[in-house]
Amino acid sequence: MPLSPQLRALEVDLPACPRTLLQLLPLLDDERSSVAAMAAVVEADMALASAVVRTVNSAMFGLLHRVDTVAEAMLHLGSQEVAALTYACALRAAFVPTARLERLWQHAAHAGLLMGRSAAALGLDPWRAHTAGLFARSGQAVLLSRAGAGYSQLLEGAGNDAAALLAAEQAEYGLTHAVYGSALCAAWGLSSDVVKYVRERVAAPGRWRDWPAPLRDLLLLGRLVDTLIDGADLKASAAAAALDSDWSADQLVLCLAGPWQTLCASHRDG
Repeated sequence: MPLSPQLRALEVDLPACPRTLLQLLPLLDDERSSVAAMAAVVEADMALASAVVRTVNSAMFGLLHRVDTVAEAMLHLGSQEVAALTYACALRAAFVPTARLERLWQHAAHAGLLMGRSAAALGLDPWRAHTAGLFARSGQAVLLSRAGAGYSQLLEGAGNDAAALLAAEQAEYGLTHAVYGSALCAAWGLSSDVVKYVRERVAAPGRWRDWPAPLRDLLLLGRLVDTLIDGADLKASAAAAALDSDWSADQLVLCLAGPWQTLCASHRDG
C-alpha cells in the first residue's frame, strides 16, 4: 500500500524488506500457490530457513517429530504459520541484536503465536492476526536502532505506563513508536489492516469503534493477548475484553486457552 504523507516524511532509515519476503508475499496472496513453491523461496535463504526450522523445533510448537526442512514444517504447521515465522525471523535479523531487542522479539513471537492460533475461531484471518502480533512493537525496534541508549532509558523511565511512553516519544522524537512501526509495515508491503493495527493499537479503545469490524476485532484481540503476556489471568482478561467486543468471555477463553497453555508449557519445558 502507498505510504501516507506522514509516514513518507519520516527522516529515518527503515530496514529494507528482505528479498525472501518480497518473493513470498505474492505467493501467500495467491490461493493457487503450492506449499512446495513457498518452501522453495524460504529455503533459498539458508540462514532464514535454518532459523525457521530451528524455531519450529522449539518447545513452543510441541511437535512430536523433529523437522529438517521448511517444506516438512509446512506440512505440520501449515504454510501461513511457517510464513509468519519467516517474517518473525527476518524482522529479528533486520536489526543488530541487543538484550533489549531480544526481550522485544520474544514478546512479538508470543503475541503473534497467540493471535494467529486463536484468530480463526473468532472469525479473523490467522495470517493477518499473526503478522499483526509480530509487528506490533516493531517501531520500538526502529527507535532502538536509531537512538540506542537514549531510547532504552526512555523505555525504562516509562515502565508499564503506555501513555507516558507515547508522550515521551512524541516529545523526544516528534512521533511515537506506533507511527514508526506502521511505516515499517507499509514499507515491507504488509496488508493495510496490519499497518493500521500497528498504528492504532496504542490509541484508547474507545477510538476503535470507528474502525470496520475486522480491524476493530484485531485490535481487541491484540489488547487481550498483551494483557496475558504481561501476566494477567486469562478468565479475568477475557471477561474485561468481552465488554468491548461482540464475543463472549467464554468464547474468548475457549479460543485462547489451548494456545496459551501451549505457550506456558514451552516456558516450563524450555
